[in-house]
Amino acid sequence: MLRDTIKAETITAMKAGNKERTASLRLIGAKIKDRDIELRTSSKEIDDDVLVTEVLQKMAKQRKESITMYVDGGRDELAAKEEAELAVIEEFLPQQMSEEETRAAIEVIKSDLAADSIKDMGKVMGELKARHGAELDMTKASAMVKESLT
Repeated sequence: MLRDTIKAETITAMKAGNKERTASLRLIGAKIKDRDIELRTSSKEIDDDVLVTEVLQKMAKQRKESITMYVDGGRDELAAKEEAELAVIEEFLPQQMSEEETRAAIEVIKSDLAADSIKDMGKVMGELKARHGAELDMTKASAMVKESLT
C-alpha cells in the first residue's frame, strides 16, 4: 500500500538525517491524515491507494501553482523549496500518461460514447477520469478534450 511506503520512506529519511525529505514526507502524512478525518463522517468507502493518490495529486497541483507564482514574483529560493517538495510528492504518484497516450485515450472514449460535440464534454471527462484519473493531469486533459470535440 502506498500509505505504508510513505511511512517507511519517512523513517528512512529520518535515519539518514535528510531534513528536507523528512519534512516533505511528514507533510504528505499530515495531509493524508487530514483527508482520513474528513472521510470519517462520509458514508462512502474509498480504496486507500485511491485516497492517497488523490491527496498526492492535489498537493502536486498546489506546488506547481506555487512555483509559478514564486518564479513570477522573483522569489527563486521559495520556488526551489516548492520544487524539492514536488519532487518528493511525484515519487509516489503513478507514471503520468504522455500527450500522445492521452489523446489516444480521449479518442477511444469519444468513440465508445459516440461523443461528437462540446455538449458531450462532461460525459467524456467523467469517463476519462474513471478510466485514467490517476495517470492524467486533468487540467491538460480537459483542454485536449475540448479541442477534440470542437
